[in-house]
Amino acid sequence: MGRSERHYAAAGRLATLVMMVISGVVTLNIGTVEGAWKFLLAIGAGTGLVYLLRWYWWRVNAWSEVSAMAAALVFSLVAQWGFGLSPDDPRGFAQLLLVTTALTTIVWLAVTYLTPAERPDHLRAFHRRVRAGGPGWRAVAPDTAGETALGAGLVQWLLGCAVVYLALFGIGGLVLGQRGKGAMAVIASAILTWYLVSATRPAVRTETSVV
Repeated sequence: MGRSERHYAAAGRLATLVMMVISGVVTLNIGTVEGAWKFLLAIGAGTGLVYLLRWYWWRVNAWSEVSAMAAALVFSLVAQWGFGLSPDDPRGFAQLLLVTTALTTIVWLAVTYLTPAERPDHLRAFHRRVRAGGPGWRAVAPDTAGETALGAGLVQWLLGCAVVYLALFGIGGLVLGQRGKGAMAVIASAILTWYLVSATRPAVRTETSVV
């Protein structure tokens, strides 16, 4: 904290270089695309919850996310190399994900409560900018929306996931010759995208008027 911009730029370049080296080593030891996907799922197991809750719970901070990423990586590798939970075995892969997710969740929750929260003025500014809803922000903004806003946000999140997967499978179907199914999936993705844009536009206008 408090370092110059040059320091942070150098740290970013160094981190990028380290990630490139690690990626090269991992790639050499993965023989299939399926293996790569399983590896990514394994080292990221348990991080999704903290990424989601950061929008609905004021107590989540940067250390929560950093600890979740580090814990997922460590626990996943230990489970694979130390305890023989192989991603190639369906049962072993399921156990790997469950164990990594459970331990990662315990770690980031503990870190969240053991580290100081963000400054109140930063939290209030964040709340005003993203219009965070749900009961998790009442300690910071008592006038925040209740359960309805939380439910609406989760529904929009699910629809956003549907948009991505429909677009992926739709484009894949068009490329692979399944034009009927592919076109239907792409059209459905476009319709859901239009709906999400229309549903979130009033909130964006409100934020603009407030600023």
